[in-house]
Amino acid sequence: MTAVHPLPPVALTLIGIGTGNPDHLTRQAVTAMHAADLILLPHKGEDKAELAALRQSLCNAVLTAPAPLGPVVAGFDMPVRRSEGDDYLAQVDEWHAAITRCWQASIAQAVASGLSAGTDGAPLRVALLVWGDPALYDSTLRIAARMQPAPVSVEVVAGITSVQALAAAHAIALNEIGQPFVVTTGRQLRDHGWPAGVDTAVVMLDGLCSFTTLPPDGLHLWWGAYLGMPQQMLDSGPLAEAGPRIQARRAQARAQHGWIMDIYLLRRTPG
Repeated sequence: MTAVHPLPPVALTLIGIGTGNPDHLTRQAVTAMHAADLILLPHKGEDKAELAALRQSLCNAVLTAPAPLGPVVAGFDMPVRRSEGDDYLAQVDEWHAAITRCWQASIAQAVASGLSAGTDGAPLRVALLVWGDPALYDSTLRIAARMQPAPVSVEVVAGITSVQALAAAHAIALNEIGQPFVVTTGRQLRDHGWPAGVDTAVVMLDGLCSFTTLPPDGLHLWWGAYLGMPQQMLDSGPLAEAGPRIQARRAQARAQHGWIMDIYLLRRTPG
């Protein structure tokens, strides 16, 4: 997709929306959504149409005034990341560049259709809704840095993370008394094993159930999927018992919904 209209000065707001539950939106997030001239929503294909619908339902629940009194809500097709080859960082770099082009083309298209900032001389206020929080395992800030011309300003509205939602759902503390914990990814767990120097690991972005690569003895697992949503799923127990059960439940849920967002905490237990 190619931009068809010069971009005006843009003030970009990245709004953390938690795990998709409208109750997870802060008052600051609601205020920022109302203040936007344009809210961009990514579409990730038919198999993940439910994700786009969740973002749209948040807008429907929060926005009290339709355009032109309220923000324009526009969708764009999210590029697919190349998965072949071992050059993971190069794949991500190409993907981020493609997303940046999509953002810029979507903004340019909205401007060409007559969208303008609310005040003469003010930048166009563009908002994106980010799962969880833009600061934790999310690349929206990195993509924003690629925009040309660069945004006049970038504001981040903090959101509830899946890490917080997991701990709350299981009523557990993230750390033992006086002890550190690590937040990592499934890829890191598969490639490097148990993180050094900690007894607690929170694992995100794991589509392959990487806990299966660990010796299960002495490990307890707390798992959650679709946290805060009506279809929320929880499970916990010793890794040897809970691991196979979670694998099966995860596969079934992904087949049913076409997508899954889940997270888990692993902790070494004494004895």
